[in-house]
Amino acid sequence: MPDATRAGLGEFLRSRRERLSPVALGLPDRRRRRTPGLRREEVAELAGIGVDWYIRLEQGRTVSPSSATVEALASALRLDDAERAHLRALARNPARTAFHRERVPEATRRLVEGLAQPAYVTGRRWDVLAWNPAAAALFTDFGVLAEADRNVLVYLLLDERARSLFGGGWAAQAEHAVAQFRAAHDLWAGDPAFTGLAARLREGCPDFAPWWDRHDVGRIGPGRKTLYRPAPEEFDYATFQANEDPALRLTIYAPTSGK
Repeated sequence: MPDATRAGLGEFLRSRRERLSPVALGLPDRRRRRTPGLRREEVAELAGIGVDWYIRLEQGRTVSPSSATVEALASALRLDDAERAHLRALARNPARTAFHRERVPEATRRLVEGLAQPAYVTGRRWDVLAWNPAAAALFTDFGVLAEADRNVLVYLLLDERARSLFGGGWAAQAEHAVAQFRAAHDLWAGDPAFTGLAARLREGCPDFAPWWDRHDVGRIGPGRKTLYRPAPEEFDYATFQANEDPALRLTIYAPTSGK
């Protein structure tokens, strides 16, 4: 039976295989293809590994590819830097206990609440765990929401206030966030906390399904967003990992007009 901790790896490999064009890679296309993309044997040949071994990987079987195999697959599938990093993480992903919402240390919470710039702390599932008054004023007061609704994806995709705040740039921001969350979700393949959130987003946001089913992945990093309050304002943002718990991530926003 497939191992749930390897399911994300198999799904990711299959999604990247199916998006590749054999013609673009210079491969012969003598037989009619029933599905898009490369065949499994073609990927295995490009990576220099056995077909049966590759099939086991794609089926989510309990096998442990070496670092050399992972890099060979990344090259064969023409992965970009973010996808390559995701494949490495999936390949070394250990068995996990059930997910539990993280707790923010009191000292960190007080620090965040005392910051003048909008700031909040999120966990592995993008739950909003701590925030300051400036973040509540900029986005929404997470304190009045039910705990299940204190989540970046729930706010961004299911809350009409987020669509108004991001204006015409909402779709691009939401699509990018879905790709970033996909990278986190795959590391918890089969965990009800993650699959349940994805199911809720699929049901509540018509745009979610096509973005999610493409299986694109994105990295967390700094950037710039335009928010409409109601006039457009630009904000730079950056994220920081907590030393006391690497699962916690602090995000801080700063208006570019203040530079």
